[in-house]
Amino acid sequence: MIKYLADTNILGYFARNSSAALQKRMLTALKKQEVAISAITRAETRFGLALLQPDDKRRRTVDLLLNEFPVLPWTGAAADLYGEIAAHLQQTGQPIGVMDTQIAAHALALDLSLVTHNTRHFERVPGLKLQDWMV
Repeated sequence: MIKYLADTNILGYFARNSSAALQKRMLTALKKQEVAISAITRAETRFGLALLQPDDKRRRTVDLLLNEFPVLPWTGAAADLYGEIAAHLQQTGQPIGVMDTQIAAHALALDLSLVTHNTRHFERVPGLKLQDWMV
């Protein structure tokens, strides 16, 4: 059962093998089928890859990595929450960017914890459960 939604920055840290703690937690969660990524995270990651040179070695690594993660589709419930969250963040003068707001809404809509190393950024979203597996 999926419990965690991995943010784009965590996926990047995982691909770069940046933290032994992250590698262990992520591999365990993948094995137990407890972690997935949002279709939004996949889109953000594909955008980053498209900016790389065609012969960049990171392309293959990230392609292989993306194939390991279940991708959760964007839903009407996530879209509805996105509107509420984006309005709230704009009204409080604390926007976090469109794609991050979409990822946060997706996690909330599915009642999943968002795994991110950018907790200070995402804690602006009311009710969002956060975990940082880099520590």
